[in-house]
Formats: sequence, C-alpha cells, structure tokens
Amino acid sequence: MPLWTRTEGSPYPLGVTAIPEEAAYNFALYTKHATGVTLELYGQGNPATPIHTTVLDPLRNKSARVWHCRVAAPVVEQARYYAYRVAGPFEPSQGHRFDRDKVLLDPYARAVFFPPGHNREAASRPGNNAGRAPLGVLRPEPLPFDWGDDRCPRHGHDTVIYELHVRGFTRRQSSGVAAERRGTFAGVVDKIPYLQELGVTVVELMPVFQFDPAEGNYWGYMTLNFFAPHHLYAVSTEPGAAITEFKAMVRALHQAGIEVVLDVVYNHTTENNADGPNYGLRGIDNTTYYLLEDDRSRYRNDAGTGNVLHTANRYVRAFVLDSLRYWVQEMHVDGFRFDLASIFTRNSDGSINLEDPPIISAIRSDPVLADVRLIAEAWDISAYQLGRSFPGITWLQWNGQFRDHVRSFVKSDPGLVGALATRLYGSVDLFPDDLENAYHAFQSVNFITAHDGFTLYDLVSYNEKHNAGSDGGTDDNRSWNCGWEGDAGVPGAVVDLRRRQIKNFCCLLMLANGTPMIVAGDELAHTQGGNNNPYNQDNETTWLDWGRRQLYGDIFRFFQRMIAFRKAHPSLGRSRFWREAVRWAGVGGQPDWSFASRSLAFYLAGAALGDADLYVMINAYWEPLEFRVQEGAAGEWRRLVDTSLASPQDIAEPGQEALLSDLRYIVAPRAVVVLMRT
Repeated sequence: MPLWTRTEGSPYPLGVTAIPEEAAYNFALYTKHATGVTLELYGQGNPATPIHTTVLDPLRNKSARVWHCRVAAPVVEQARYYAYRVAGPFEPSQGHRFDRDKVLLDPYARAVFFPPGHNREAASRPGNNAGRAPLGVLRPEPLPFDWGDDRCPRHGHDTVIYELHVRGFTRRQSSGVAAERRGTFAGVVDKIPYLQELGVTVVELMPVFQFDPAEGNYWGYMTLNFFAPHHLYAVSTEPGAAITEFKAMVRALHQAGIEVVLDVVYNHTTENNADGPNYGLRGIDNTTYYLLEDDRSRYRNDAGTGNVLHTANRYVRAFVLDSLRYWVQEMHVDGFRFDLASIFTRNSDGSINLEDPPIISAIRSDPVLADVRLIAEAWDISAYQLGRSFPGITWLQWNGQFRDHVRSFVKSDPGLVGALATRLYGSVDLFPDDLENAYHAFQSVNFITAHDGFTLYDLVSYNEKHNAGSDGGTDDNRSWNCGWEGDAGVPGAVVDLRRRQIKNFCCLLMLANGTPMIVAGDELAHTQGGNNNPYNQDNETTWLDWGRRQLYGDIFRFFQRMIAFRKAHPSLGRSRFWREAVRWAGVGGQPDWSFASRSLAFYLAGAALGDADLYVMINAYWEPLEFRVQEGAAGEWRRLVDTSLASPQDIAEPGQEALLSDLRYIVAPRAVVVLMRT
C-alpha cells in the first residue's frame, strides 16, 4: 500500500472501508461538479452534532472525481454514524442543486440510521437539517456472518415463483408468528415450512432496499439506498441488524431449497421531483445521477415517480453494478427482478437505445452476475418493450400479455382462443427461438396477478376498483365479479363460481409453458377489498389474513396440488417450445379459432421427456360443452382435474385419478379439465 494513502485516503472502493491493521476507516465519494466535500462523524448520543469533522482538501483528498480521506483511532472508535456535506453551485437551470448546509447520506452506506428527529420535509427545504437527516452506519455488522455451507439452489422446469411482501406476509397475528417477529425477515423464516408445504421454489421479495419510512410507500418502491436492507424489516432495532437478519433469512431459505430473488428499483429514487427531499444523490451530484429535461431544471419522469436514474452515465452504471454484486456476493441472493427495466434503455437525452444499452451490456458481461436470474419488467410509462423489443436477450420478462389474454379469456371475452393458445405454448410471438433470436420459452414469466393490481380473489369479485384516497390504480383490470360486486351478501352460487374461476386461473397458469409466478395470498383467496393499487396501505388491507386458509381450504389445496403437478411434469415447462409434442383441438377434431369461440383443447405428448401424456379441455363458455378426446382409446385416460367439481374431486391426489371409460366428456360451463395417460 502506498504511504500516501495512509494520510490522503484511497479513491477505491467507494463508500466506507475498514482498515483493521491501521485501526482506521477509508471514506470515498464520487462527485463530478462539487467544489468542496466535508466528512462528519457522529457519536451514539447526539446525531445532530458531529464529534469529528474532516474538510477534504482537493489537493490532497481528491483523485479525478473521487474525494477521499482516511480517519484513524482514536476518533473513529467514538464514532458510530457518518455523513457528508457537499458544496457546489446551486444553478437549477444548469441542473445543479448543491446545498453546502445539507447533511447527505453516502450512496454506498451498508446500513442507514434514522435519528429520532428524522424529517423528510427538512430535507426538502434549503439549509441545515442536522439531527433530522438519515446517516450512514459506520460499523453496520461488527461480527462476520457464519454462512456455513450455504449454497444457492438452482431450479429448472420446477421453478414456481412466489412474490411476497416481507412485512405484509406475516404482519397479522393470524400468521402464527411471534409478535416481535411479525413483518420481518425472521417472520419469513418462520413461514418456510408453509412455503415448502405449498411447493414454491423461488421467493421474489418485493423491495427490501432501504426506503424512507416517512415517505408513505408501503410497497418500498421509493428507494433511498441501494446497499442497505430496510431497517424496519429487522427484529432488532440496533443499526445494521437488518444485514444479519437478512442473511439469516437467505441462508434458511437456501437450506429449504428455495431461491431468493429481489425486486429491485434502479430506475428512480425517493428524492422525487424538484420539490422532493435532498437526501444524497441530488446534493452529491444531481446531473450525474438523474436524467434531466432539456431545460435542465426539471427531471424526466418516465418512471412516473418524479425522477429517473441516469444509468447511461458510466459512474451511475458502476454504482448499480456495485450494488448488484454486493447483494450476490455478500448477501447470497440468487437473482433480481428489475422494476421498470425499460428505463435501462434510456440515453442521456432520454431517447431509447434498443441496440445495446450500456448498463444492460455491463450486466450481461459481468462474471459475478453471469449465473443469477435476471427478470425484467420490460416497460415504463412511455415505453413498452416486452419480448424481443427488450434488449436483454437472455433475461426473463414479466409477460403482461399472458396476464391480459388469460384474464380476458377466462371471463368469456370473445376472439381470444388463438391468443390463449399462443400464451399456453410459451408466447413464441414474444420470445421466438428462430435462428436469429434463439429465445427460450422459460424466459416468459407467466402470471395472472402481481402486487400491482387486483388480487386473484378480487379479480373474480369486483368489476370496478374500490380504492382509497390517493391510491389511483388502473381501470383496465379485465376482471369479472361473477354477477355480484364485492363481498356483502353474496349468493352461494356466486361464491361457488368465484372459487371455480380462481381454480381456472391457477390451472391455466400451471399448464402453460414458461415460468409461472403467483402472488402470496392468492392461494388463501386474499382480498384487498377491491383496492388494485394499495401501495400506501400498511394495514389489514394488504396484510395477509391467514385465517382465510380455513375458509378457503379448497383453494389452498388446489394451488398446492397444481404446483406439485407442474413440478412433476417436465413436459409442461420446457427450455424450448412444445412444437410437435402438442396438437390443438376443439370440442371435436379441429380447434375453433373463430371470434365467437370460447373453447379449446390440446394434447401434449410427454414420452420424449419420460413424462405422461396430457389432454386438456378448456371451456370459457357459459353453457356446458361436450368434448371428444382426440387421442388414444377409451379406458386409457384418467381425470386429474375438473374445476367444476367440489373439493377434493376438483383435483385428484396422485394415484387416485378417476379412470374414464369414454372419450366423450361434458365440460361444465367455465371449467378446465385435465386428463393424464401414463
């Protein structure tokens, strides 16, 4: 190590780094346009007054665009938190919004401390906000974590993704989790036996990066820091405890054979628009971190949240990759779902680059990220890049067209038989595996519901959204209430039809080629009272009511059995498309592709994969239809599923499938039947 780094500090790595052999810490901060940087260290007792201040000298403590210094004992022994003040021009017309008096959070902080006086409004006004600003934690994890023999599981055809919100998953008493562990990473650990019972193999956690608790976004999509886990998801209130508890959760899920995927938001931050808070990136270097309009005084808003991260900038790109590598290497996660990933295709002027966006190229070529799941939400409010339009050619993608077409078909809209077949086949129109493209069917993440929109129960219970206050939400729900709006005074026949429709959705999802995803609570018939955008509802609207498992035990059982069926039959979820293995049919020989048609059947041969043959009959019409099985002979087929039947006849236990003596089968209105030949 060069002698001068002991006195001047090192520009690498960014953030704070312990130097144990010197009893010192190195601090490094990137900013292109700053004229001055001051480091402040705070003690345990008074987060408003620093116990030590270092004014960085650009002739000693600056290398290129990185300001750096080293602070040694005894000063750092008394320090617990740290922050910066950054001087520079306040010229909104040029994009600069420096405020030398503002206390700023290190973008690379591994844990964040919110003082008792934390105040978002104080960060939104000019001037000193000491004692009210979030601070970085100097020693976030004092002791090394014991990972043991932790190994990341890797699932193939048996992949079933389960999207869950850490807090909402176990916040209610009915979760059975101890009071102090409800709504935390530890609460997720306590429910691992349930996840194993259900059969899911991947949990996709809604955002767990540190967000501003004063902002009011319960979902967590307004990120404050890209390295720190959210402090309120820890049982312990000690600063940095969330790191250890997150790692313990990942280790426990891995031991159960379950992958961990994080829903990450690298497209915008909690600093919002020009009236938002100055927490860090804005005051450190606004023009570097954010995309600005041509007049430079306003932020681009392609994410619909007030700002857009400038990922075309090479330093911001490195910042995002550093974060991704940290969560893989240090936190052992298995993949990422990128919120509004189309933002990654934005050039510095806001135009779209579909050829080879730099950040997508960087992620693709990074050796640390080469073997993790990468899932894109391939759209934003002004760009829709689903399928081959999205330049991440090896990424999985949330398939919004699967959601829309299956929803519309199941509620009996006309003209959708061809679209349904395409979605079941693996969405070859979006992910073609021709010589030029060579996509895979599993790249389509198929889903009926997600956190954003109606729950599955509400999808069959409400024609209109019933949102509270400023919840907003789309009007394009493609829902049907089965003849009765909401839950008050519902006739028994409507209740039965809703159960059947839920099972129809589950059945089609698990039968489709691609990667299925379900939302936590759909297997319990979770309801949000018709709210399709409860992003700010940290209450019983969003918290799972585990008591519904008793009320809707048939729904849970159906999900459980369909997931097990999916995992047991590799012919359903393939790397490639079904091709010659599938033959489409209708009630008789040929499928009816006409506009008025609402029925479809198909035969899927499984012999090539050592699997059983399947025959599926789908009736979205409101009258019964007599189908004739077009393959095999009478006495060869066994009925696995008939969603029109009451539980437990709706789906058979293995080995208890009913033998059919006739190739004719009357499929009830709005029902799905699955036959199996071994």
